[in-house]
Amino acid sequence: MKLLVVDDEMNIRRVVREYAEFEGYTVDEAADGMEAVAKVRDTDYDIIIMDIMMPRLDGFSACKEIRKTKNTPVIMLSARGEEYDKLFGFELGIDDYVVKPFSPKELMARVKAVCARRSAPAQQTPARIAFEGLEIDMAGREVYVNGEKANMTPKEYDLLFYLVKNRNLALTRNKLLEEVWGYDFFGDDRTVDTHIKMLRNSLGEYRKFIVTLRGMGYKFEA
Repeated sequence: MKLLVVDDEMNIRRVVREYAEFEGYTVDEAADGMEAVAKVRDTDYDIIIMDIMMPRLDGFSACKEIRKTKNTPVIMLSARGEEYDKLFGFELGIDDYVVKPFSPKELMARVKAVCARRSAPAQQTPARIAFEGLEIDMAGREVYVNGEKANMTPKEYDLLFYLVKNRNLALTRNKLLEEVWGYDFFGDDRTVDTHIKMLRNSLGEYRKFIVTLRGMGYKFEA
């Protein structure tokens, strides 16, 4: 599998390359967003690890450009862990977000999890389910709110579909991390909470179906 690591810090690129090559990945490097966009244009990568704060073109802008032509999985690296940055990244369609300083072993575990999710075969699901004015086409990965198609990120779809498949069941945050993100102890509760917030915003008045279980997690109640 081919991995692109994008960071203006040479030491970060070196460490990621060392661990990724040990895991069997072929690794390319880019020192800024402009170089990354050019490389992705010419090469099909299995996953991209990209820093946010870089000269010439930052990681968010580079991701926007890449998403215009390719849907390569992206894990963002950042020295900042603010919720705004995470929300903005996930709204762009990134697959994961890692705050510096990070454990290279944890990063590689996240890389494996993202790649496994992307390559997993699609499961057979009901064609369409409706809850009042909320219509969910699981097979087509489309959601309609009062007849209008909702514009949601890939992870919002994954989270909603898992909640609906397990509707009326109490789901802990750890369970959601394990089943929707593909890892358990590497995530944290805020990842789930951030995406629930985004999902509720996308569902408008039908956010009422996603019930918070205080101190535990969530359930889709309908």
